Amino acid sequence: MRRYLVDFDTAAMKKVYTDVLIIGSGIAGVYTALELGDRYDITVITKEEVEISNSVLAQGGIAVSLDKNDSPEEHMRDTLYAGAGLCDEESVDVLVHEAAANIKRVCNFGVQFDKSENNEKQLALTREGAHSKNRIIHAGDATGKEVCDKLIHTLMQRKNVRIEERIWALDLLVEDNICYGIIAYNEKTGEYTAYYAGIVICASGGYGQLYYYTTNPEVATGDGAAMAYRAGGKLADLEFVQFHPTVLYHDKNKSFLISEAVRGEGAILRNSKGERFMPKYHELAELAPRDVVSRCIFKEMQKTGDSHMWLDITHKSREYLEKRFPTIFSTCLEYGIDISKDYIPIAPAEHYCMGGIRTGLYGDTSIGRFYACGESACNGIHGANRLASNSLLEGLVFGHRIGACADQLIHDDRIERIKAMPDFTSTGTKNGSKTSKEAGLDPVGAIQLLRRTMSSLVGIVRTKEGLTEALEKIEEIEKKADQVKCSVPEEFIAVNDSMLAALVIRSAIRREESRGAHYRADFPNTDDAWKRHIIVSKENR
Repeated sequence: MRRYLVDFDTAAMKKVYTDVLIIGSGIAGVYTALELGDRYDITVITKEEVEISNSVLAQGGIAVSLDKNDSPEEHMRDTLYAGAGLCDEESVDVLVHEAAANIKRVCNFGVQFDKSENNEKQLALTREGAHSKNRIIHAGDATGKEVCDKLIHTLMQRKNVRIEERIWALDLLVEDNICYGIIAYNEKTGEYTAYYAGIVICASGGYGQLYYYTTNPEVATGDGAAMAYRAGGKLADLEFVQFHPTVLYHDKNKSFLISEAVRGEGAILRNSKGERFMPKYHELAELAPRDVVSRCIFKEMQKTGDSHMWLDITHKSREYLEKRFPTIFSTCLEYGIDISKDYIPIAPAEHYCMGGIRTGLYGDTSIGRFYACGESACNGIHGANRLASNSLLEGLVFGHRIGACADQLIHDDRIERIKAMPDFTSTGTKNGSKTSKEAGLDPVGAIQLLRRTMSSLVGIVRTKEGLTEALEKIEEIEKKADQVKCSVPEEFIAVNDSMLAALVIRSAIRREESRGAHYRADFPNTDDAWKRHIIVSKENR
């Protein structure tokens, strides 16, 4: 197996020295940078424009127990229930008890959440699936954008922060299990740069683009998990991939999310006959955990032979819907759907990855001086199925925690120390040596085949037969990709994603039970013998 994506020699290439290097410009990366303060020289790299991330697309909101009838303990109970017995309770305890303090910090950065109609000094609270209380704070139906816009604006005013766009993080520079920086590719110039840093923080997002039908932007190709794995780091829970139940199903758009908050405000699911079906499957009906709702929709589609189901919120007035869900209302209207009169055509699509780089309570990984937070990390909070609106909160809470412990690793002589770090070379590794054509690989075609294979065979309902078929197809792509001497983004993606997809499938084959978002039709029951995380690394591949 190759160690690096590209051939390089840091002694002969451009170097950037920085106290802290942050990979990713979503809520986790940007908030971490802000929480580090102005003491350090900070570089944030992102492979697209800074405003493009999963966080920006988050519609629903952020879960936090603020109501007098709610508590962190109840928030924790709901999180553990949704996580289907696989949450790390210590991590969840940190999340729910540090939530309110981080929301207060976010508000101090100028973020404007919706206020209660009865008290303008209080934040408005709504409910989403598997929450027992109204505890979701929101900014219309574009909460992620509001939060990210304000945080990014604040970050750009910091003189100690440098933001570099269209920079692809390729590989970690690791020696004796200590991370010294990364090798990166500048898409604008086609040049490679060695970024040396006192600590590296990965907030690069998840691996949703392994799937053909996904709500994720094109940047979510699992780069962080891939480079951590190649460097010897540990990954966990890769088999747990959450499918959002209600994604717009339209000829021109099959990736636009219809927020869970719509169901939280009373929307119901109907089949092609107009019949409401969720109450016959689960006592919480439309507000059951996401994995349950997605499987129920999938079952109804199989029964009727339909390609989609319907979401009905027509009992709410147009005035209310335009105010509460402005983005969803206007977007649907663009496709000829007036949600105050019409049912919304929906179908499940890949949405969130519970798995990722295995981390501790401070974002620490199995590699020294390398941290991870947000969707790229797996700290066990989400278990087998993420509770709605816990993801943005996770980025905030653990971004703050990484910032809080940075002083322990970065010293006064930091820049001088960083400049004395060793040079690295990829010479002698098992890098690819062929062009894509010589290896028989069409990178773009391979990526499309991989995504279609994952959506059709490694989706909501899985079987050993289907997973084995998928693995055979992916391993054939991986075998060719591993021979390629990468030089362009399509080749980076083909190598990373064929490796990651194979790891996801192998984990799914190993887990012979159904738990949370991982449902095996050939093992439909939950088995306590599998109440454990599947950890993968190069050592146990």
